[in-house]
Amino acid sequence: MKATEAKLLEFIKKSPQFVIPIYQRTYSWSKIECRQLWDDIVRTGENKGINAHFVGSIVYIEKGLYSITSQSPLLVIDGQQRLTTLSLLIAALADKLKDLPSGEQEIIDGFSPRKLRNYYLRNPEEEGEKYYKLILSKTDRESLIAIVDGKEMPKKYSLRIKENYEFFKEWIEDYSDSLEVLCKGIAKLIVVDIALSSDQDNPQLIFESMNSTGKELTQADLIRNYILMGLDIKQQSFLYEHFWRPMEIDFGQEAYTSDFDGFMRHFLTVKTGRIPRISEVYEAFKDYAVLMRSKDIEISQIVEDIRKFSKYYCNMTLNQEPDKDLRIVFNDIKELRVDVAYPLLMEIYDDYEEGILIKEDFIEILRLVEAYVFRRNICSIPTNSLNKTFSTFMRSVDKMRYVESVKAQFILLPSYRRFPNDTEFVKELKTRDLYNIPRRSYWFKRVENFNRKERVEVDQYTIEHIMPQNSNLSEEWKNELGAEWERIHETWLHTIGNLTLTGYNSEYSDKPFSEKRDMENGFKDSPIKFNQTLRNVEVWDEQAIMERAKVLSDIAVKVWEAPKLEKEVLDLYRPNSKGKANYTIDDYPFLSPKSSSYVKEIRKLFDALRKEVLAIDEVVVEEHLKRYIAFKAETNFVDVVPQSKRLRLSLNMPFTEIHDPKEMCEDVSNVGRWGNGDVEIGFSDIKELPYIMSLIRQSFERQMTNEDEE
Repeated sequence: MKATEAKLLEFIKKSPQFVIPIYQRTYSWSKIECRQLWDDIVRTGENKGINAHFVGSIVYIEKGLYSITSQSPLLVIDGQQRLTTLSLLIAALADKLKDLPSGEQEIIDGFSPRKLRNYYLRNPEEEGEKYYKLILSKTDRESLIAIVDGKEMPKKYSLRIKENYEFFKEWIEDYSDSLEVLCKGIAKLIVVDIALSSDQDNPQLIFESMNSTGKELTQADLIRNYILMGLDIKQQSFLYEHFWRPMEIDFGQEAYTSDFDGFMRHFLTVKTGRIPRISEVYEAFKDYAVLMRSKDIEISQIVEDIRKFSKYYCNMTLNQEPDKDLRIVFNDIKELRVDVAYPLLMEIYDDYEEGILIKEDFIEILRLVEAYVFRRNICSIPTNSLNKTFSTFMRSVDKMRYVESVKAQFILLPSYRRFPNDTEFVKELKTRDLYNIPRRSYWFKRVENFNRKERVEVDQYTIEHIMPQNSNLSEEWKNELGAEWERIHETWLHTIGNLTLTGYNSEYSDKPFSEKRDMENGFKDSPIKFNQTLRNVEVWDEQAIMERAKVLSDIAVKVWEAPKLEKEVLDLYRPNSKGKANYTIDDYPFLSPKSSSYVKEIRKLFDALRKEVLAIDEVVVEEHLKRYIAFKAETNFVDVVPQSKRLRLSLNMPFTEIHDPKEMCEDVSNVGRWGNGDVEIGFSDIKELPYIMSLIRQSFERQMTNEDEE
């Protein structure tokens, strides 16, 4: 590696050409980064005491170590964002100077329209691509060339290139009276010129460590570079053109930047069964790639697999599914915004594409996933378990009996991960505030379009409160609702029984119910399914609201249908307990009165502890193992080993995370013990129970909250 400080303009002028390799990310600076550079340039130009402003490094590579006197193009490893942005600024400045009178166009030495273009944007004596100082990658190349040539933008232009060029033109126009300051600021920019040797330096490691300025690299940027940078040019081109470039096109410029990291996280979850943090996707991918290579799976096969799953993801999330029926389902699921479901959905989609699932079964399973998420939402069940549920779901699915085993898996989920049954769902649906929940148009759309061949675009309607929202109800409404009108209004205002859809919200206003029903375009005339239940209602009171809530809830049960299986079928899927010893409390010597080792005080301690632990949450279950008693939610969070003078408790969490001001806990991370976890506590005095429980709750809460960590 050879690093030298250089004035940025001189460095660009003396360099033959900069080429952005295909494995680099597309131009990604936004208005924020451009404005920061602009402000730095203006500040530097205005201050005579500032001789230079450092803007970062330009790292480039060729076959061997060389200087900028070489006539070979410089392959840019780091610095393309700064080079591209400065090129856009210089192009915009050249355009502005061209409009000045001929004698005033060179503001300071070297800053005329012709010199700016011929020194920093073009190689005037060259032809073809060599004519341009900077050659960007696919998405951006033609757009920058159009700006340099002063031509019309291509049809599929780069959003960032065009937007930032327009920003600079606008800012320069506003700064017309101080162009000399701007030129002086640009002239003071300096960089570190870093030339790499491909024989001696590792470009990938250097690339990973050089992201100290500008816009932070995405995980996808790092993954693409990791895959392509180490390959020869022919392999790079093949993998990029056949697999990576099609993914960029499918996602589109904006979604590729915002969504691709999330997709890669889902892909790795499918492939590894583990959910990486979004900030650690790149590291997880490197581990995955190393594992695959150890199994003689080539990088080209990995990239091809990524491309295949990216199609599924784009079809589901970006409205690209060619099949109309599937597209409708995917859009409904997308509205729920439960990203953690996509690893499961992509895996099922793959089975559909491979012919393991027929379309009807695929749709049925998709609707079950949708119903599971929506019912839990309505029933206010915490979402912290969804990550684990969806990432491990397929482990229990029998693909020979696909739909049946998926239903069984949903039915058998434990209580806090449960699929709410019809009774629980209907109870909550009737009384829940459905007006102020997120994505309220989703449930209106699903109910309105249930069993319709011609879909109703619900978004074109507004939500109407049949009993008005206005707290100052008219006398007509007070009489309609009866003596307890205040309670009725407060209780039922935003519930399903009192909500409907209309295109005539302003006409309805706070009119009495009978007027809303009978007026022109009123409820009686409405073609909307929601309003069919209002046509024959005479009085809108509490009873009417409750009756309509029942009717709509009965429809909702069919819209978001729960899985159902005959008992004898479901029993086939229950966990097999054969081979497992069935232990009881009587099997623990210090707890059982039948044992000669029985200790009455230890049994009292255990009974008191057991009562408190089981009361933490309804999801907690007790399991008797050979050497200890386990209390678990997702898995064990505290294990109890009965001893003659105490209960030895193991908390399943790292010792470094326990908050233990009384210092009762012991670190047993490197000690062999029965039980799970790194934290051990001795419990021998009933007075210590409240404090002991505060420690146990830490283990429980860690397990319940860590499943959804980003």
